[in-house]
Amino acid sequence: MNKTPELLLPAGNMEMCLAAIHNGANAIYVGMPEFNARGRSSDHSFEQLKEIIDTCHLYNVKVHIAFNVLIFEEELTKAKELITKLIPLNPDAIIVQDLGLVRLIKSMAPNQVIHASTQMTVTNELAIELTKDLDIERYVLGRENSLSEIKKMKDHTDKELEVFVHGALCVAYSGQCFTSESIGGRSANRGQCAQSCRFEYDLIVDGQKQNLVDRNYLVSPKDLCGINEIDSLAQLGVDSLKVEGRLKSPQFVASVARSYRKALDDSKAPKQDLINEMAITYSRGFFPGWLHGVDHQQLVDGHYGSNRGLKVGQVLELRKNSITIGSDIKIHKGDGVLFNSTTDRNLKEIGTKVYEVFPFRNNRYELRFSKDFKIDKVAIGSDIYINSSPGLTKELTKSYSDKNYLKKLEIEVKLFAVVGQELILEYRYNDKIVSSKSEDKLELAQKTLDIDKVKKEVSSLGATIFNASKITIETESSSPFIPNKVLKGLRQQNSQKLLELLSQKREQEVRDFDLNPIQVVSSVKTSKFRILLRDIEQVRSFTEKLMEQLELKTYLDSIILDFEYGKDYQESVDILKAAGIESAIATNRILKPGEYHHLKSIIRIAPDYILARNLGSMQFIKENSSKTRVAGDFSLNISNSLTSDYLFNKGFETLTPSYDLNEQQLLSLIEHSSNKNFEVTIHQYMPSFHMEHCVYAAFLSKGSSFKDCGKPCEKHKVELHDQFGNKHFIKADQECRNTMYNATSIGAASLITKSNLLGVSLFRIEALHEEGSVIFEKFKLYIEHILGNISIEDLNNSLGQQESYGLSSGQLFKSDDYQDRKKN
Repeated sequence: MNKTPELLLPAGNMEMCLAAIHNGANAIYVGMPEFNARGRSSDHSFEQLKEIIDTCHLYNVKVHIAFNVLIFEEELTKAKELITKLIPLNPDAIIVQDLGLVRLIKSMAPNQVIHASTQMTVTNELAIELTKDLDIERYVLGRENSLSEIKKMKDHTDKELEVFVHGALCVAYSGQCFTSESIGGRSANRGQCAQSCRFEYDLIVDGQKQNLVDRNYLVSPKDLCGINEIDSLAQLGVDSLKVEGRLKSPQFVASVARSYRKALDDSKAPKQDLINEMAITYSRGFFPGWLHGVDHQQLVDGHYGSNRGLKVGQVLELRKNSITIGSDIKIHKGDGVLFNSTTDRNLKEIGTKVYEVFPFRNNRYELRFSKDFKIDKVAIGSDIYINSSPGLTKELTKSYSDKNYLKKLEIEVKLFAVVGQELILEYRYNDKIVSSKSEDKLELAQKTLDIDKVKKEVSSLGATIFNASKITIETESSSPFIPNKVLKGLRQQNSQKLLELLSQKREQEVRDFDLNPIQVVSSVKTSKFRILLRDIEQVRSFTEKLMEQLELKTYLDSIILDFEYGKDYQESVDILKAAGIESAIATNRILKPGEYHHLKSIIRIAPDYILARNLGSMQFIKENSSKTRVAGDFSLNISNSLTSDYLFNKGFETLTPSYDLNEQQLLSLIEHSSNKNFEVTIHQYMPSFHMEHCVYAAFLSKGSSFKDCGKPCEKHKVELHDQFGNKHFIKADQECRNTMYNATSIGAASLITKSNLLGVSLFRIEALHEEGSVIFEKFKLYIEHILGNISIEDLNNSLGQQESYGLSSGQLFKSDDYQDRKKN
């Protein structure tokens, strides 16, 4: 029989921590002071973190520290300082995204438990196998994994698995979203998510705006609610059920914690009632996410991108001073309600508080509001939502602030009362035992001992965190005299002793660790380019142009093929081989259990090397084609030399650094890496969202998946038009996952000379939908620059004239010191 999974709740501060503790959480996760992936949450000091950890440990609740951001080279010294301060606080686990940071923590504190963050983008068992030498105890899986995929992973690993079951869904894979970075220089991998998925977008199909009526939130998913799936997850052996929400309220934490606690402890609990309560505290509409696989018609509603609350009914009648609604759910005076018209686009959603409620028959209610509420702004047929409830808020707040509702630790109490001996009181909590004894020996009482009175005195623990669940009094035939004052004193001593015992910390050594010094290169290699192409026509055209100007071939290292459909790979490799050009094929960015057909196909085609975009692909290639050369792409999130050293040692021939790096951070990474075989991307359209959600299927078909969508991606060109006037191109990959590419191309010619002087000789130019001849012209311009024939200014001007939105330097020349950007 599988054990009950851990229930893991978010805590952005002490109030949220208490809400989690007293409503049934087994563990909480809280951000690392100064570095964590919720840069907009209120920060806390190490002193406050110590208080949170100590409080949780008193209640036998574990604390996981979210240190889940990418660490740049020059931040490694700071990271060492923070680790040295954190380890003595005895966190139960540290949640980490950065592979180099895992190495650093394990080197400094070998016994510290590490959990791999969902931002490590682990979605298959092969990624777990590749990283087993890092001694990671638990992997937080991508939210996009289904129940069947989770089962396959659990069947092939003995590592703990953690699964998100509730909260906001990111439309993009965690760790693979560069939208905030590309639009505003705010990296999601650095806790600075700008929530671009919650923006409004117009859908542009083949150059024409589509009329979607009022569906403008095209990439804003409903919130995850997996309460109906927790029994299945428990049966699969999932170790932890995680709730998202460090930016939410303590009442949200309390509601979700107690709801999932009830559902876990009682399979017959009324789950719909629990769902309704959670929706009032926060909901964009609930859906089980990807736990049952993709459903492109249900994941994204499209009408809204923010909190709606609980949908309770519709408007039936409008009067001068009131509104009549139909609802199966009772509405109370003081509730906050939101009206949203589904028929009249001119009527915006409008909210207010209910002043009076008059119930009628047949689930009808008349609602009255304040005099300044404009009833004419509401339409008949509008949906109505409850998004706040003073009664529920008061009840939830009591759960963690009123001493009568707080969680108690159930202890066993034994009293040894024998005439002629000291009175001994013993407390037992799990395997921990404390005892105290009286100074004087007990005398014979003049009357029979009142056992019930003694038990009552012994169990008077109201001012403590303990509750006596079992009381045993051992005495003999003669009745001892037990002074109440003595018994009270022993009770107070035991309570203090047990508190101290529960607060004891394990000693853990913290070692020093020598960071990589600057690695000087003795010689500089000639710069060469890798060209990434998206279809066979680009391959044909580019190759034809190159054959006409063979003198440029010496500057071409290879061509990388990254096609939407794999059917043209073999012919493209053959074309390149005939031209004497090295070829590579890129893997999909995401690998799920069982998705190995495209990897087998790539190996069978036998390009000169493979560009691996995820850890699992590298493991698959090692197991099935060990002599194949492998390059690692930007999606591995390499941001420091500890990470690059680790991956080079795994067998990667070259590595492309993370797109989160600006120029200074990139050069610092190169300087400190002993292996300089980096491939630096100098021209591209930034791949922003990478998502399981398919925009084509959701809005150009009625299908829920590739099985019934009619494959509109094969017929149309789709762009998302944002509020800033930019059109972002959407491409699907071989598994129907979508990538949104930033509208403005990025050029970074100045990186070539600076990186080359540090030992880097490989630079990438990426195509998107340009013709191959246009890509060739860009290639020529970069060659002219490295030969000294044109300046950077002239190069950028020439390149900019070929781009729809000109040329940008993107994030490369922005200052990106870590900023908390927190709401204090």
